[in-house]
Amino acid sequence: MPLFWRIFLLNAVVLTAATALLLGPVTVSTPVLLTEAAVLTAGLAAMLIANGVLLRVGLGPLQRLTRAMTTTDLLRPGARPAVGGQGEIAELITTFNAMLDRLEAERAVSAARALSAQEAERHRIAQELHDEVGQTLTAVLLELKRVADHAPPALRDDLHQVQETTRTGLDEIRRIARRLRPGVLEELGLSSALKALTNEFTGPALTVRHHIDADLPLLSRDTELVLYRVAQEGLTNAVRHSGADRVDLTLTPTSAGVELNVSDDGNGIHDAPEGAGISGMRERALLIGAALSLGPGPERGTEVRLVVPTHHESG
Repeated sequence: MPLFWRIFLLNAVVLTAATALLLGPVTVSTPVLLTEAAVLTAGLAAMLIANGVLLRVGLGPLQRLTRAMTTTDLLRPGARPAVGGQGEIAELITTFNAMLDRLEAERAVSAARALSAQEAERHRIAQELHDEVGQTLTAVLLELKRVADHAPPALRDDLHQVQETTRTGLDEIRRIARRLRPGVLEELGLSSALKALTNEFTGPALTVRHHIDADLPLLSRDTELVLYRVAQEGLTNAVRHSGADRVDLTLTPTSAGVELNVSDDGNGIHDAPEGAGISGMRERALLIGAALSLGPGPERGTEVRLVVPTHHESG
């Protein structure tokens, strides 16, 4: 039955009951007696309560749908609102669920295209840094060495200082190129790439420890790239924002699939809004059907946990 007619009939029942009371044996004196006022008041209260209860029952599914609409986040897929009610209400909830399915599918496709374009652009920039800027600075270093060998002793120390500065800049460019394009991931695999990543982030102010299980299942290229990028972003956040002294990176097989864990002993995220980095991790996790969670770590700080289901790999 359409929603309009259900509400109409609910109110019609209440009004009919009110009319029946007026046409019944109950009469009202002038002036109104106390007992008559009590009967009318009780009848009005009963009708209002009955009307409220009936409307609450009839419109309850709409309230649940409203809550679902206000809390839905496409980056955190969750349970769909249960289809309840009748007629247009059930149809509305079904349509909303279908819309969420479509939006999540379209977002996944668009995110895959955007991330693929992003990786291609990273690859291009890294290649240009390596081939163009890197080679140019290498040539500058060689020329500086030649000039320093023939320079007067008074200028030789200054030229050596310029050489060191140039060499430091060349090393920094190579480091940036490696982060943009993880060549070791393509050449040596995920385990070696993650070990190299932890070594790269380890410094005087931060110790990064790794535990990577040797018995990992076979992973697709896309899954390995997502695991690497999530680990890279987790380590970057720990360095930039956490104030941590130690970070632990683990990659282990589980009954659900493969689990990546990056935890630090820093300040924690508390109620800080999620930035582009965390949103990017969530986008990548959705691409491979993985579950990403962020929360307090075992030793205060922050824990980034990514679980890749085995069924996704087999599919």
